[in-house]
Amino acid sequence: METALDSGNTAWLLTSAALVLLMIPGLAFFYGGMVRSKSVLNMLMMVMGALFVVGILWVLVGYSMAFAPSYGNAGLLGNITQFAGLEGLMTNDPEAGVPAMGFVAFQAMFACITVGLIAGAIADRTKFSAWLIFAGGWAVLVYFPVAHWVFNLNPETGGWLYKLGVIDFAGGTAVHINAGAAALALAIVIGRRVGWPKTPMRPHNLTLVMIGAALLWFGWFGFNAGSQIAADNTAAVVFMNTFIATCAAGLGWLATEKIRDGHATSLGAASGVVAGLVAITPACSAVSPLGAIALGALAGIICALAVGLKYKFGFDDSLDVVGVHLVGGLVGTLLIGFLATDAAPAGVNGFIYGGGFDQLGKQAIGAFAVLCYSLVIAFILAVIIKKTMGFRVSSDSEISGIDKALHAESAYELGESGGGGVFAGVGHAARAKMEVE
Repeated sequence: METALDSGNTAWLLTSAALVLLMIPGLAFFYGGMVRSKSVLNMLMMVMGALFVVGILWVLVGYSMAFAPSYGNAGLLGNITQFAGLEGLMTNDPEAGVPAMGFVAFQAMFACITVGLIAGAIADRTKFSAWLIFAGGWAVLVYFPVAHWVFNLNPETGGWLYKLGVIDFAGGTAVHINAGAAALALAIVIGRRVGWPKTPMRPHNLTLVMIGAALLWFGWFGFNAGSQIAADNTAAVVFMNTFIATCAAGLGWLATEKIRDGHATSLGAASGVVAGLVAITPACSAVSPLGAIALGALAGIICALAVGLKYKFGFDDSLDVVGVHLVGGLVGTLLIGFLATDAAPAGVNGFIYGGGFDQLGKQAIGAFAVLCYSLVIAFILAVIIKKTMGFRVSSDSEISGIDKALHAESAYELGESGGGGVFAGVGHAARAKMEVE
């Protein structure tokens, strides 16, 4: 039974799963560098906390909700009990070519990072406990069902967006539009940070932002090319399109900054990288390399302009999750309707290649169905949490520093207050007592 597996595809799948897992601390660093020094640990904890919660939920019910046959073949939700606990998936299926549990692990990383993306919109002001409740609730109510819509590729019992013909190779709708819409809902419900937008809230560590962006770019090759679940020509095309679109997006963002502000910044470069990665994610199997360059450049320009929408409309999206992930996901998903070519692995022509507007219509249905569903459910869930346990810390805690208020830690211990030695790992109260004695 084991010899029936394709060892090359299996190795690529497991490697890709590990690459996507690496993206999660990469996202934590990317977000952590952009917040103020007094809240960097909380930002890291929010991303990693989502990983812990969603990872457990994925085993219990998530995989089954996403990838089991849908109830009544409606394509809305997988059978919750069929794969609950994953015990039935430990025996190898030789017809699949790769171990079932390898695919489970790969998709688990998608679920975890999608929820983590939302955290950037509510940095500096959110209760850690409330965030964990939201992360788990949103995963069950929104991500798992939407993953079924998009990623369950069974032509009879799979997701309704897949059966409609929506192209989303690796998650422009299920990951980025989904997370971006939830981020918008949370930013509205939780409200603005104290002092925003008048008080400057600059990134405290741009080096950390760059490291995070580099880890995200590196891991994204597993995210996109790994979604082929095979080491083949499609994976190679996707890999190259992912690379070149990101380069174009970085240039597009920097050019926009230079023209608008007079400076091309390192934060802009890092943000352009992420915008390009977001936009190419749904389209990486549908466009040519030239199409990927065009898509990436447009994404870099549009997202660089879109991050200013929060000032116009008055919602405090701390780290521009809406401007980059929601808008970037929409750009990449909709541009498939224009730039897709049947020479690419997806085999569909968009408008520019003579395909008319049929594919664009399908892409629009997929994009806005996910956007509306996620926005509404996230808003309702956030209001419930706000009315019950409360969603944000006190103003005093926010001003003094959320790291110390919630986690009793500081990211940077300078001078005599730093160091470890015999006190390393000792609680703050016990440490103070020992120092006095």
